Amino acid sequence: MRRAERGAVTVEAAIALGALTLVVLAALGAVATVAAAVRCTDSARELVRLAARGEADRGRAAAAALAPRGATIELTVEAVEVRAVVTAAPVGPVPIRVSGTAVGALEPGAATASEAAA
Repeated sequence: MRRAERGAVTVEAAIALGALTLVVLAALGAVATVAAAVRCTDSARELVRLAARGEADRGRAAAAALAPRGATIELTVEAVEVRAVVTAAPVGPVPIRVSGTAVGALEPGAATASEAAA
């Protein structure tokens, strides 16, 4: 090994470890994003299911328990349909937001639109 090449292996190893760390962090972020998207969809589905039966308050509590931390939960009740959208930011510093949406039919006699939205 020539004198000028000494330490080259150390530098290459440091660069490779840095790149490997970035790849692992990106993979973990992707898994966290997919998990948050599934939790948002589950949360929206549960909210719609309970709101369609006339139990909007209970649905909001269940949705808040299922949703990722810091998620926003929106419920819209129209004449015959209930729609829920749950949105969250899965990885704090990354400006990516995921959401889950669910739509269901308001059950007859369950509640009027103004009662369920309140």
